[in-house]
Amino acid sequence: MSKTGAQHLQSLKDGRVVLLEGERVKDPTSHAAFRNATRTIGRLYDLQAADPEAMTFRSPTSGHPVGRHWQVPRNREDLVARRKAMTAWSEVSYGFFGRSPDHIPTSVCGMIMDLDRFKRSDASRARALEGWFEYARDNDLYVTYTIVNPQSNQSKGPIDQGFEHHPGLRIVDEDSQGITVTGAKMLGTAAVMANEVFVANITPLRPGEEAFASSFAIALNTPGVRILSRKSYEQSARSEFDNPLSYHFDENDAVVFFDEVKVPWDRVFVHRDIALAAGQFRDTWAAPMQNHHSQVRLSVKLKFLLGLARRVAEINGVAEIPQVRDQLGRMAASVTMVESFVHAMEVAGEQVGTYFAPNRTMMHAATCITQELYPQFITAVRDLCGGGLIMLPSSKADFENEEIRKLIGLTQRSGVTDSYGRVKTMKLAWDAVGSEFASRHVQYEMFYAGATVFQRAAVFRNYDWSGAGSLVDKALEGYDLPLSMRPEAAGHAA
Repeated sequence: MSKTGAQHLQSLKDGRVVLLEGERVKDPTSHAAFRNATRTIGRLYDLQAADPEAMTFRSPTSGHPVGRHWQVPRNREDLVARRKAMTAWSEVSYGFFGRSPDHIPTSVCGMIMDLDRFKRSDASRARALEGWFEYARDNDLYVTYTIVNPQSNQSKGPIDQGFEHHPGLRIVDEDSQGITVTGAKMLGTAAVMANEVFVANITPLRPGEEAFASSFAIALNTPGVRILSRKSYEQSARSEFDNPLSYHFDENDAVVFFDEVKVPWDRVFVHRDIALAAGQFRDTWAAPMQNHHSQVRLSVKLKFLLGLARRVAEINGVAEIPQVRDQLGRMAASVTMVESFVHAMEVAGEQVGTYFAPNRTMMHAATCITQELYPQFITAVRDLCGGGLIMLPSSKADFENEEIRKLIGLTQRSGVTDSYGRVKTMKLAWDAVGSEFASRHVQYEMFYAGATVFQRAAVFRNYDWSGAGSLVDKALEGYDLPLSMRPEAAGHAA
């Protein structure tokens, strides 16, 4: 049997250092800031264990069933099977868990597809990556990643700022046992509830900044690792009724600080190689695999938001107004476009030796477009909700007071539901598009894959410009003026 939710929750009681609101959180599975989100992760593993045929495959090293997200696809059928499993998991959180346990393994699968790139840098580092991947797969670990340095003076690199003033993680020592690292990394999304963290640096580095060029994986309870959590939206949720999404699906974000942390060599994948530090994501198949997962999840999230938009329109009695139908039709087209991108990536997938990967160009195009689409989509939902989002009862406690409950009945009206149904739906809509939790999701969807300028650059870099140019050449070659009529001919004649 594969890993269960109870087993995962137990694994988080490992003495990790989680810092929140001036204190250390001793047990994230029972703390008010994280307990429901950790249980959501438990639900994912229970779903996986309950449907092993769809959600798991047998590890080629242990022979035990593990999550299908650890399976490196060999053909299109494998890629489709992964998508179906990832869709099932995404539907549990309606797409609001961006860094679910299937995200990082999918990315590392893309690195395994291009293991030769690591071998060219250092064969021992390649063996370390392969060995850790097998270990993490066989134990079905929940892995997050931190691959960006904290923001500081972004106009200057580590050399210009001085290593001692730069907050990013760097190698400060090494010996026969491994490397010692100090500094911080972001964004540790779900670090509070994961088992291990994959640490890397995707920001371009210059010669002399090799100390920042490292990649490794380590348990989150390793001595010297500290998880600095942001404000918990779960803890701030008044109740499940008032904040039905943030109450369960706040995956949390954190800065992970490493204070003289020792990393053994068998966990170090990139060592002082500036080119490979960024290239392990950009130039391998990590990005296509990783963002295939992201688009699968986003398609579920947009589908949920579209359904919510139509429900709000019905409650407000405007669903049949031509302009509203036009807006909903545009939104439905956007959802269909994202779903089509996912299928296109698979149909036009690329054979990578013995492996099979999503189409890289289509992946970059999908990511580029959806980074801009999500905030536009949220704005469209808010337009349909109108002022109803900000005239809701203060909390579920208002329904417990008979006098206030009667006033709610008089002021919260709809032609398709009662006052309770209207308030319940609009509370869900507020948590999806208007709350602090919702605002974080807009920021996440806009930047989880990097700034849009980098995604556009990736599209430019990977697009088949020769194919597009050949069509232009063909058109130009199809017609002409006589040579004697061209200005060049007149010039030669003179």
